[in-house]
Amino acid sequence: MSGAWRAIPSAPEPGARICLEAEMTGPVHGCDLGGFPVLLVRSAGGLRAYVNACPHQHLPLDWRSSGILSPDGVSLRCSNHDARFDAATGEGTGGYGAGCALIQVPIEIRGGEVIVGGV
Repeated sequence: MSGAWRAIPSAPEPGARICLEAEMTGPVHGCDLGGFPVLLVRSAGGLRAYVNACPHQHLPLDWRSSGILSPDGVSLRCSNHDARFDAATGEGTGGYGAGCALIQVPIEIRGGEVIVGGV
């Protein structure tokens, strides 16, 4: 995992609380950490976090719809222009997502809280 997320001006410090794990009532959960958009995704690959910005036009993946995870939990689809990404890695797999990737954010679960992990 690269540290590209840290280059975003509003990036939180490692240890910042994202949400309670219990708040994740579905497979996808968007959060705003003081202007830093985070998308938590629970899929077959486990729990992952990405900067909630499609590389195509930097709009949130779930801007138009929260139904962005495929029924099998394998891929994410940007609700704006149909860019597609592997849910476990963030790699672009189709549409405007081909050739690019989501920026992954390291996370840890401590005491029932999802927090930004260290790099």
